[in-house]
Amino acid sequence: MYISNAWPGFWRVAVFTLALLVGLGVAQPVLAQADPAGEAATAVPALDADTWRLVRSGETGANFRDSRAGSNYNLVNASGERWRQLRNRWVSPFGLIAIGGMIVVIALFYLVIGRKDLSEPRTGRKLLRWPLVVRAIHWTVASLFIVLALTGLNLLYGKFVFRSLFGDGFWAAMMSGTKLIHNYLGPLFGILLIVLLARVLKHNWPKKHDLAWFKKGGGMVGKTHVDAGFANGGEKVWFWLLATAGIVVIASGFVLDFPNYGQGRDTMQWANLIHAVGALGLTAVALGHIYIGTIGTEGALEGMTTGYVDETWARDHHNLWYEEVKDEAIPEEQLAAGGKPSGGGEEPTPRSG
Repeated sequence: MYISNAWPGFWRVAVFTLALLVGLGVAQPVLAQADPAGEAATAVPALDADTWRLVRSGETGANFRDSRAGSNYNLVNASGERWRQLRNRWVSPFGLIAIGGMIVVIALFYLVIGRKDLSEPRTGRKLLRWPLVVRAIHWTVASLFIVLALTGLNLLYGKFVFRSLFGDGFWAAMMSGTKLIHNYLGPLFGILLIVLLARVLKHNWPKKHDLAWFKKGGGMVGKTHVDAGFANGGEKVWFWLLATAGIVVIASGFVLDFPNYGQGRDTMQWANLIHAVGALGLTAVALGHIYIGTIGTEGALEGMTTGYVDETWARDHHNLWYEEVKDEAIPEEQLAAGGKPSGGGEEPTPRSG
């Protein structure tokens, strides 16, 4: 009875001993591979300060080259740091100064000088200024401009406001949507802006009387009336800003939106800076344009909403154009009843510029 009880214990010890021996035999190769001395002999040496200086200075050795997507840039791209410094130290402050300064100027102008009212009561006779197709394109472009300006400002400054207020989760989702909107609406805005500029180009060629308009500050210097054709000097400046700086912003935006036409990182970085500076500057000037075209000038908004302006407004702000088209004026009552001015009302006369 004693011998039968001892055998199970003996077999347990035997099996355990055999398993231990097998385990030690299998572990020997693994332990040999994990030998610290062996690893040190084949490992890449630590990158010291001298190595990083070589990388940063432009060393083109295979160990320092970034080969992703055919890139020829070093592991440390010094131009990226230059772009970051220009963006954060110059472009961002410029935007705050330009836009914030324009808001302050507009507020002071409104408080000190106030709205530009009509010099005489309205006559009740209307002149066609903007046909429907121009108004439709204008409001589409204006709406897209506002959306792009807000999303662009959010991309540049949003992290300093919304991230601290709502946290990383909300801010990340907001930025993802902002980038999507900005990137997809940008090309549409660019195409429609070019169409609008081409449509109103004939009204915006410089004329001699524009110099007098600028000398008198658009009528704010002195008491004499300043001559203006279909477009005054200020409106022409806004047009040519859009036709120059605006086209640059559009072109740089296309470079950023479609990074698959061979442009390298340097090109993308400069396009980003040019795009930001141009867009911020145009946004600041656009605030002045919006103010003058809405609450700053009595009757100005009517021309771009209804297409028609009162005779008094035309005489006050575009007297040379008024003299050419005054015979086409139509009573407000007739217009409300569906009447049309002579000539079909398709396009205002542009002869005076």
